[in-house]
Amino acid sequence: MKRRPSQMDLVLAHFQNYPNIALSHSDWIDQVTAQCERILGSTPRDLWRAVRKLHQNGYLVKVSKGVYMYDPDYVHSPVLEDFTQAQKREILERDGYRCVICGRGKREGVELHVDHIRPKDVGGSATINNGQTLCAQRNFVKKNLNATETGKKQIIGLYELSKSEQIPEKVAFCREILEVYEKHDVNGHIEWEP
Repeated sequence: MKRRPSQMDLVLAHFQNYPNIALSHSDWIDQVTAQCERILGSTPRDLWRAVRKLHQNGYLVKVSKGVYMYDPDYVHSPVLEDFTQAQKREILERDGYRCVICGRGKREGVELHVDHIRPKDVGGSATINNGQTLCAQRNFVKKNLNATETGKKQIIGLYELSKSEQIPEKVAFCREILEVYEKHDVNGHIEWEP
């Protein structure tokens, strides 16, 4: 008996129908959603996760942010290094069992993850120096944005909060950091108003 396809199978099949063509979100999401609803009988959940997993597993090439391509000559099985349990314990202990970004931890009832600073799907190794403790929320944000995008969005959030609470020294601090992003043309697609 033939097994029922998964969401990931349907996403991959769609990309395979367009070999060597870079597809952005709008190029595939509606078609794959409709196919999932028709074949699986339900609205799919988080198709982006399937795309990221297919990329991590070597089936899709990441062309640019949000743009992926199926190249039949590229398909391979990359070696993705995971942290051992001993490494995870060491990283958690080093970081004081707290998220290195927001400072929350188990005492506040927050789920903690051990994260690769340089993602494993772009060659990040499973070493103590490449590990950090993140809360589930910050890790989810990082998975959807790269590290500099995550940082810029957080600084913009702090900048806006500092302006609304009228804290001039924090406003100046954030503005200075955001100007460095601009000076080096890092993540210009994320805009902020000085």
